[in-house]
Amino acid sequence: MSKHAPSGHSRATLTKAQKFSIAGVATLGAAALAFSIVPGSSQTEATQTEALGAHAAAWSVPAKTQQAVHESVSKQHANADKQAKDAAAKKKAEDEAAAKKKVEDDRKAKETASRAAARKPVYANNLDGWIRQSLDIMKSKGIPGSYEGLHRNIMRESTGNPNAINGWDINAQKGTPSIGLLQVIQPTFSAYHVDGTSTNIYDPVANITAAANYAAHRYGSIDNVNGAY
Repeated sequence: MSKHAPSGHSRATLTKAQKFSIAGVATLGAAALAFSIVPGSSQTEATQTEALGAHAAAWSVPAKTQQAVHESVSKQHANADKQAKDAAAKKKAEDEAAAKKKVEDDRKAKETASRAAARKPVYANNLDGWIRQSLDIMKSKGIPGSYEGLHRNIMRESTGNPNAINGWDINAQKGTPSIGLLQVIQPTFSAYHVDGTSTNIYDPVANITAAANYAAHRYGSIDNVNGAY
């Protein structure tokens, strides 16, 4: 009579270690089978190894690269923001400086105009005022002459009448009478007219200044004239 194994124990029970060992062997076998199915040289195997390594690297690098890119972009944004703020601050400062300069320039211009107006002499509308105004113009134009020289010749020629006309001398006979305070004929007045004065021969200041200019060219100065000229 044969002996029977106890019920429920017909196969030996595998330990946990044995299960892991068998699984490992199976895995190795599958790997060996996979490489044995695809024939190739050692170069092919090396290429496959490199491909596997590259594939692994492709999954390991992006995390670091992504972090580096993120940091770089953040830095660029920060720099761009700083540059924009610096540019805006610079422009604001320049605009403020320009505005202040304009205000200061306007203030100085007004002060200069005010001082000029304050310094501008006011001439009386009489013989004394006409002579003094003429002398100031003569001085600015480099025309010689003195108050005494002008007054002396004016009193002799017209007795101070700006509308005086000589209707009898040789000039009048030729159709160009002597006119004004210093009895100037129109051709002479036109030739020696001084810029900045009236073009009207009867204007007292224009008449005096043109006559003094003529006398300066012909006699050196109105001061040297002591008779009809």
